[in-house]
Amino acid sequence: MATSTTPPPPSSHPARAHSFNAVAAQYAANRPSYPPALFDAIEELAGRRLLGSRVVDVGAGTGIATALLHVRGADVVAVEPGDGMSAHFRRTRPGIPIVRGDGNALPLADACADFVTYAQAWHWTDPGLALPEAFRVLRPDGALALWWNRDAPGVPWVAAQAERIKLHYGDPIAVQPGTPASGTPTSGTDHSGTPASGTDPSARPVPTPHYSRRVVRWSRRVPLDTHLANLGSHSIFLVGGAERSEAFLAEERRHLLQVFPDGFVEEVYDVELLVATTS
Repeated sequence: MATSTTPPPPSSHPARAHSFNAVAAQYAANRPSYPPALFDAIEELAGRRLLGSRVVDVGAGTGIATALLHVRGADVVAVEPGDGMSAHFRRTRPGIPIVRGDGNALPLADACADFVTYAQAWHWTDPGLALPEAFRVLRPDGALALWWNRDAPGVPWVAAQAERIKLHYGDPIAVQPGTPASGTPTSGTDHSGTPASGTDPSARPVPTPHYSRRVVRWSRRVPLDTHLANLGSHSIFLVGGAERSEAFLAEERRHLLQVFPDGFVEEVYDVELLVATTS
């Protein structure tokens, strides 16, 4: 649940990025989805409908967002690097194509998509590589849409949980590395849209994008077990060791039952959306 604006130490990033493959079923069953209002906002900010559009959903995972884009009438192809996540996707989303790859080097042709989307995944890329790749596969009037489900601020029990996670793991990293503030495309490019120093010099220049932002608040009421399984599917718990994570989640159950004695947790999210266009 809780999130942080502090990116992970570089040494931990690959392990965290690939940690989900071992828990794909847990991830799919317990992670939050996304509200219809999010997809309305994507269409509004992009200036085009998802219905009938060709969409490339990158870092698709188990297909939570991919399936919703498909329901909106988009012609979707998923891109996912992980073995476990891809296998779960193929098993549960047989009608949606998926290819192996990642956002830093998309295995797709130039100008083949109307949208490139990243649901809860952009922070695992190198923006200096992923941004040029996104605009390479986008058509001239296409849109790059990035979004994150984040804990809504101002909710006391959420803030208390975040503090407990911070204390338990002994560093400022909570559940998710990066944020729309620290992991947006602009963090890997200079103001001209050219990859900044320190990124791959072979990466293609990018047309200067126009960025639009929107926050969509929503909530879901779930059993306590679902909330804890959702929490335990985040990378800091997965790489922190099973014994350490189990100890935290057992203690967290006791804390949450004091707030939610009926055993149902009201999770409140702000979906932070960023849409980039060049037209």
